[in-house]
Amino acid sequence: MSTRPRVVVDTNVVLDLLVFRDDACLLLRSRVGGEDLQWLACGSMRDELAHVLGRGLGEHWPMDPAAVVAEWDRWVELAPEPPDCDLRCSDPDDQKFIDLAMAHRPCELITRDRALLKLARRAAAHGVRIHRPVDLDHR
Repeated sequence: MSTRPRVVVDTNVVLDLLVFRDDACLLLRSRVGGEDLQWLACGSMRDELAHVLGRGLGEHWPMDPAAVVAEWDRWVELAPEPPDCDLRCSDPDDQKFIDLAMAHRPCELITRDRALLKLARRAAAHGVRIHRPVDLDHR
């Protein structure tokens, strides 16, 4: 297993990172691309990304869904589907992100999702730091 700090990235931040090229994700991009972080994901996260991309992002964001998923595949270390953890997210679609982060602690969960951010204090007590992309450590 890698000794690099582990990170789980939710789908909206993945879109910001790989499609929208959001400036708030520049540090995340450099740390994952520079192999400073080990980006963990599971098959259900890949499926969700492919589903979202398959619906399209509107005429202002034309992209090739297969190319975006291929880039995701290059950056991510695929982990098995995680077991359910004790922390429950109010949005069942986001539960997989906290489950994976809890299964691989210590870990960071990068999100903008309010339902996940609400779990930050409780997750921190279990070795999972939940925060927005702009709050990523500069270490």
